Amino acid sequence: MKRIRAEAVIEAILFTMGESVEISRLAEVVEEDVKTTKDILRQMEERYAREDRGITLNWFDNAVQLSTKEDMYEYLIKIAKTPRKMTLTDTVLETLSIIAYKQPVTRVEVERVRGVNCDHAINKLLEYDLIMELGRLDAPGRPLLFGTTEQFLRSFGVRSLEELPELNPVQLEEFKQQAEAEVSLQLEV
Repeated sequence: MKRIRAEAVIEAILFTMGESVEISRLAEVVEEDVKTTKDILRQMEERYAREDRGITLNWFDNAVQLSTKEDMYEYLIKIAKTPRKMTLTDTVLETLSIIAYKQPVTRVEVERVRGVNCDHAINKLLEYDLIMELGRLDAPGRPLLFGTTEQFLRSFGVRSLEELPELNPVQLEEFKQQAEAEVSLQLEV
């Protein structure tokens, strides 16, 4: 397939899908290898920037997504209804942090770190598509394993989990103390 046609095919797929597509799948469709397909995608991204287009490519590990440039948001809200905002309480954020850093992780493991029941927080994170079920642990009861999603990466502005900041031991100890204090307060009530 000629390069210009390959670009058009990739653009049509990414536009229509509306979500990220694995680069290997795009390579299959345009009948190129992954390296060549990545080169085509980089050229598309450069052209979008050079021509000051309203779209851009977002890269996520081994996938790519066509999306609107951030500076176009103000124009979009004039024509589209305002998207629903996620409300992440401290409890939900703490739960998300544990899952992000310890994944794949079970609900019981999250609760062990937090020291409290995490059902509500995990359900909210699933609802917001920030975490997903990754399968089941090969252990008695076969508990569900949780991990983060691409939506998590998009929401927090990182391309991969390797870009998450490192936790130092002092922060981890403070986190445990806060969770223990939360448990003590709940027991007093």
